[in-house]
Amino acid sequence: MSAPGAVWDDVVGQPEAIGRLRAAAETGPVHAYLFVGPAGSTKLQAARAFASLLISGNEDVEQRDARLILRGEHPDVHEVRRVGAAISKDQADEIVHTASLSPSEGSSKVMILEEFHLLAAAGAARLLKTIEEPPDSTTFLILADFIPSDLITISSRCARIDFHAIGPDVVAARLLTEGIGPAEAMAAARAAHGDLDRARVLATDPALSERRAAFAGTPHRLDGSGAVAMRTAAELLASIDAAAEPLAARHAAEVAELDERIKAHGDRGSGKKQLDERHKRELRRHRTDELRSGLAVMAGTYRDTAVSGGTTDVDGCADAIHRIHHAIEALDRNPNEKLLLESLLWSLPDAQGTR
Repeated sequence: MSAPGAVWDDVVGQPEAIGRLRAAAETGPVHAYLFVGPAGSTKLQAARAFASLLISGNEDVEQRDARLILRGEHPDVHEVRRVGAAISKDQADEIVHTASLSPSEGSSKVMILEEFHLLAAAGAARLLKTIEEPPDSTTFLILADFIPSDLITISSRCARIDFHAIGPDVVAARLLTEGIGPAEAMAAARAAHGDLDRARVLATDPALSERRAAFAGTPHRLDGSGAVAMRTAAELLASIDAAAEPLAARHAAEVAELDERIKAHGDRGSGKKQLDERHKRELRRHRTDELRSGLAVMAGTYRDTAVSGGTTDVDGCADAIHRIHHAIEALDRNPNEKLLLESLLWSLPDAQGTR
């Protein structure tokens, strides 16, 4: 455990990762680190904390460098996020250029590269040499949910730090400290599957149980007609839109807080553009997570029906589960969600296998 007020306070359920990063800072950091773990495992918070330790040399969260870094606003800590579906060659060129520049304030600079598992092959080729041999003043902190085959070469040039999905008890305990009630905290923790960011949103979502029930009941509504498939898809997507309201409220509060800082200190270096981009990414990710979670619940209905003997068409249920998991995988390719869901529901049998 880090001491109260330490930069590691927002790195949750990752004691091994914190221990390795602290040791690295003490013994001398290498040129590049690869943080690997699922979304919501507080990889970004760990990267900011480590960057703060590298820049300032201490863990005091009240120190000026730490405050700026933890907010993503320090001039010598550059956070890079994909612009399109993947980090392109053009964006990789920008990373190479930024890495070559001298630090703005001190003697060192940190590059935090997010969602690196979505790096395009051409971008990987462009970045390999820079990550392997960056300027002496630059340290790369690379964040990835997993390591695809195209990144194996780059990953071999980095010191790997693993992050794990956060256990529901740990997630719930964290939510309790943030003012969430015990029942709501545990329900959100279980539904979030180790993703603390998602759990925070779900914890303030009163319609969570209703939405999960709607997805679970969908297989019982389907009759093979396009009309029912399209109507059901529209209802499910509308419930996902409504589920984004707590996240939108949190975003509004962050914008208001930033506006107050701008009034006090001016707009220069405020991070307003970065905040807007982060909000857009979080809303997109929230929709995808909701749909992915709902489809998993739907697959569970088919699985439970087949196991319980509630259908004579076990093969039909197995095929339905396969189709649903294929749709879940397709979400990573940013499809048209409406068309994907309509097509999927039209192809599925009712859970009792009556067609």
